[in-house]
Amino acid sequence: MSDLTPILLVDDDRDLLKATAQTLELAGFEPKLCRHGAEALDGLTDAFEGIVISDVRMPGMDGLELFDRIRRLDAELPVILMTGHGDIPMAVQAIQNGAYDFIAKPFATERMIQCVRRAAEKRRLVIENRRLKDAARQAEHGLPLIGRTPAMERLRDMLRQIADTDVDVLVTGETGTGKEVVASLLHDWGRRSKGHFVALNCGALPEQILESELFGHEPGAFTGAQKKRVGRIEHASGGTLFLDEIESMPLSTQVQMLRVLEMREVMPLGTNEIRPIDLRVVAAAKVDLGAPSQRATFREDLYYRLNVVTLSIPPLRERRDDVGLLFNHFAERAARRFNREAPALTAPIERHLRDHDWPGNVRELAHFAERVVLGVWHAPISEAEVHHMPLGDGSLPDRLERFEAEIIRETLKSCGGDVQQTIAALGIPRKTFYDKLQRHGIVRSEFAARD
Repeated sequence: MSDLTPILLVDDDRDLLKATAQTLELAGFEPKLCRHGAEALDGLTDAFEGIVISDVRMPGMDGLELFDRIRRLDAELPVILMTGHGDIPMAVQAIQNGAYDFIAKPFATERMIQCVRRAAEKRRLVIENRRLKDAARQAEHGLPLIGRTPAMERLRDMLRQIADTDVDVLVTGETGTGKEVVASLLHDWGRRSKGHFVALNCGALPEQILESELFGHEPGAFTGAQKKRVGRIEHASGGTLFLDEIESMPLSTQVQMLRVLEMREVMPLGTNEIRPIDLRVVAAAKVDLGAPSQRATFREDLYYRLNVVTLSIPPLRERRDDVGLLFNHFAERAARRFNREAPALTAPIERHLRDHDWPGNVRELAHFAERVVLGVWHAPISEAEVHHMPLGDGSLPDRLERFEAEIIRETLKSCGGDVQQTIAALGIPRKTFYDKLQRHGIVRSEFAARD
């Protein structure tokens, strides 16, 4: 299968058709020649990964009718119209109706190629966005731990192998990698799923409160203990106890926890009564407890007692192929939460997803997706985009006008037509925004999100 972008090139002028096809081939595209609109539509589907270039004036089905048929098939498929001088007003109207661009004949080769490259890049993003959304939906329904990289496949396989056992598990990974997700899957996929999944962050509570939370207490066990409290350990009996940031557990609590793991019994504060428990413990650490330099005051015997099975979650920077998939999953989730439309994968978003190191891992990515959905994240335009985005020939003011109109349209689209979000993203006053809409002939309602 060819990696070249396919181009449906439609023109009834045989000589011009061949000459344009040669230009596209030299630029690295794969043109398919069609002499009329019906031929172009034959076999065309919304899965087509390329773009359409069509002359306007053709016998039978002309370019405008072809564009209208394509728009009904797939409104996101870029259509570039080739026009004679007298057809320019007609082509401008087609752009307002959703055509990607027009090229006036006779056209300069560089003008043609720049326009085609922009359209092809837009189509690539649309197709990639659809693939990621489909993959995210499939992952959400079938594989709760989202990821298609080999490391995540291995992690899911390991979870399935040990989920139905009673072995204690140590989960390691940087902050935000999803250690609690792994722990909850071990619970949900195993025979203990009917019991409680009890989670506790060992670094979030002072020592005395942590002991009471873990082991429970009787009335009068300490000042303020007026009622009996069942501890997290006892409450998790029959299910799973998840201890996050276990490296932060105080030394005295570690001693008691070691006895719990070895004897499977608990003694609440303020009593000598020993109560048997039946639970699996999943502990999580953001440091390597196997390395003495990182283990610090964590007891070695407790580490080896927990380290029956260790699951390591790779940081996001080591599984780059999962970033886009996860972004779409979190963006759709945020869109449902905030009652907004899920954003399309634009070039600035894709660039940020690709180039950022994600030190906060999956948690940081989820928050980034929420900001994009809310319209409060706006990427600066790169130098390459400034170079490629101006549309059309003509004077510098004319080209700047078209450049400005394109930015406004793209921002309106990414914000679902929301005026407040668009104004904030563009950084201009409301009156200036409406003046520019009127000057460029942009109808805001055409970009409004639809149910």
